[in-house]
Amino acid sequence: MLDSDKSLIDAHIGGDRTAFGELVRRHGDSVLGYLVRMTGNREQAEDFFQETFERVHEKGHTFRGERFKSWLFTIATRVAIDGLRKRKRQPVLSLNQSVGCDTGNCDELGAFTAADCCDPAQEVEIAEQKEQVRRAVDELPAKQRATLVLAYYQQLSYPEVAEVLGCSTGTVKVQMSRALRTLANRLPDVSGVAK
Repeated sequence: MLDSDKSLIDAHIGGDRTAFGELVRRHGDSVLGYLVRMTGNREQAEDFFQETFERVHEKGHTFRGERFKSWLFTIATRVAIDGLRKRKRQPVLSLNQSVGCDTGNCDELGAFTAADCCDPAQEVEIAEQKEQVRRAVDELPAKQRATLVLAYYQQLSYPEVAEVLGCSTGTVKVQMSRALRTLANRLPDVSGVAK
């Protein structure tokens, strides 16, 4: 079995049909989770997920280096930002939409279990706070949202986020600072929910 992502992409380019499936298996959950958080819409995230891996399939020959995950998230980010721009031009309203992610690698914003909270009133309050956080993250500008999701939820380092977004580490720090400041202003009463 091939171990590295680089060897898998090389095998895929060479015609090994199972290699691409292994790349999707390895990275699919984290890419889908990222796209769900970027879009706030499960169906749209699934469309972007498919488009992301179509581009990986088509552009696999352009991959250079050893950082496949950064390259993959760069593609996913471009797909999401382009798609979100199109969506702004053609607004779609969906009421009562869940952003839940059925993958094992994607926690809800502020994942709490019944064991964490015994009081039903407190459970309702936590659910409301999680929804406020989700809406506030959804309202961030696309680059700030991408920075926040990549750094916080996907746990990429600032240099990795910079590589994915095609900018400097300093720009990532500025975008993260702006995103956190915006969230703090919009969510003054919500503490610890997004963890």
